[in-house]
Amino acid sequence: MITGAIEYKGEERYTYLRKIFQSLNYFERDYHWLITDCEAAPKKQGHYQRIRQSKDGSYAWISGEELTNIIKKDDFQWTWVVLSGFDKCYSKEEVLKYELPVADGYGGFWEKEISIQHPLASVEIVAWDSCLTLIISKKKEIVQQFRKAFPLSKDLSEYNSGVLDESVEYEKWLQEKSKKDT
Repeated sequence: MITGAIEYKGEERYTYLRKIFQSLNYFERDYHWLITDCEAAPKKQGHYQRIRQSKDGSYAWISGEELTNIIKKDDFQWTWVVLSGFDKCYSKEEVLKYELPVADGYGGFWEKEISIQHPLASVEIVAWDSCLTLIISKKKEIVQQFRKAFPLSKDLSEYNSGVLDESVEYEKWLQEKSKKDT
């Protein structure tokens, strides 16, 4: 079963990966990553060029270890991106037989029964226009750990079905934020 979470409040800016990776015990090292539909604000241009390594700049295929090292050196803001994580048994050639995932325009993010775009991927992390982060996974524990680390995040299926009443929670968050600001 595929589960997901949406984080759209409680952070000053979205999406910085270092905090996500730390909170998930650097789970990204266990995967190969296909990085697509990428726009970012990197501090070091070399990292951004590496992430857009294909001839047409449409994707990168990197190891989890390399992704970890890039983020440790330069935790830049991702404006738009889909990071699709694949079990290490899949090769780049197998993965590229399918259509490349997109951040904007994929309806499966917003259905009650959410889906991962790439049929071979185990997890997707999506930066959505710098205003929210989505995490979708075939492994429930990844999403549970994300929700625990980001307590204002929501179950994506519940968010999409419109069953959430956030008014009380939002007021509590505003009160806590105003206490911190004073």
